[in-house]
Amino acid sequence: MGNWDWQVFLQDPGGEYPSYLQWMLSAWGWTVSVALLALVVALVLGSLIGIIRTLPDSPWLVRLGNAWVELFRNIPLLVQIFLWYHVIPALIPVMKGVPSFILVVLALGFFTSARIAEQVRSGIQALPKGQRYAGMAVGFTTAQYYRYVILPMAYRIIIPPLTSETMNIFKNSSVAFAVSVAELTMFAMQAQEETSRGIEVYLAVTACYVVSALIINRLMAFIEKKTRVPGFIVSAGGGGH
Repeated sequence: MGNWDWQVFLQDPGGEYPSYLQWMLSAWGWTVSVALLALVVALVLGSLIGIIRTLPDSPWLVRLGNAWVELFRNIPLLVQIFLWYHVIPALIPVMKGVPSFILVVLALGFFTSARIAEQVRSGIQALPKGQRYAGMAVGFTTAQYYRYVILPMAYRIIIPPLTSETMNIFKNSSVAFAVSVAELTMFAMQAQEETSRGIEVYLAVTACYVVSALIINRLMAFIEKKTRVPGFIVSAGGGGH
């Protein structure tokens, strides 16, 4: 331990940033940006897919939703990153020139959407069927009873597994280094190579991930406490591993 040199973070890396500390903080910001934007994509798509998988009178939509989940959760995330980076731009000309940051957000968002879709489906199916019938009895359309009756309750009972997925999306953002997004993992690899201070660099990067995870955990625990519905808890394993 006496050989550790934490002053390495005050050294000038000789590039865009005046110190390794500022470089690491910038990389942390990129990590947070990738994770938050991918989470938005995952929540929107996951909610939509989860809902259509529970529609009572649309079997073809249910099959489409099932296919989405099976496709995106059964292909490794790193492979999906490379598909978005190397294959999609070749197949879809409009995607050529799209920044790698955006491609990583889409890849991570689509990958996580399959897991969130499974949780939304589980949350909806955990509700008593009487709630659906009650909505229909007062004259709600399918869209209306989902919006006003089913979804408000379903989202409240799936917060525990959503907490796990939110933490996972931050951890999974580390794969962005594979396509040269300047997030924490890429910083760690480059800084370690330049300074030969791998212990200090990787401990600091680990601390950044731990702090991010703790903030997410406490925030989601607060939301869960405020919205908890007694008697309705979906297991955190409902995400479909």
